[in-house]
Amino acid sequence: MCASDRFRANGKFRVNANHKVLDAWLLVLCTGCGDTVKLTVLDRVTVRSVRPELLDRLHHNDISLAAELLQDTVLQKRNHVGLDWDGAWHLDTQGSGHLDHEVVDVEVRFGARIPVRPVRLIAEGFGLSRAEVARLLDEGNLISTVRLGGKLSGGFTFTVKR
Repeated sequence: MCASDRFRANGKFRVNANHKVLDAWLLVLCTGCGDTVKLTVLDRVTVRSVRPELLDRLHHNDISLAAELLQDTVLQKRNHVGLDWDGAWHLDTQGSGHLDHEVVDVEVRFGARIPVRPVRLIAEGFGLSRAEVARLLDEGNLISTVRLGGKLSGGFTFTVKR
């Protein structure tokens, strides 16, 4: 395998039974060389402890299961991987023209639990610098019921006042 640390999931699983224990892996492809790498999903787990519907999804290469597992922090830590969310989101506000309005209410919804820094999302969506967004926060002209300073991976709303 090459030195690349970027992988692409192909939605395939491998399940191996050895007597009464199972191992299962999610197969991912190295974006550098194309080699297959296995991410451990189940490790020496007794067959009876695996839910039948999970086993069925593994055997049928369920793509939605692959997506769920890739977002699972336990799987990420076990396999020493993290997801690269670059380019996975954007806030479509159609530029900074909305800032001419007295009040702009925005609702942000996520199709997947993608961690994002709200200040960065707002800055890019409205065509502002992060310093300008910080100034709006300090002045009380950017209001939200959630803390906008850290990372969020669930929906939220905010209001921009002019």
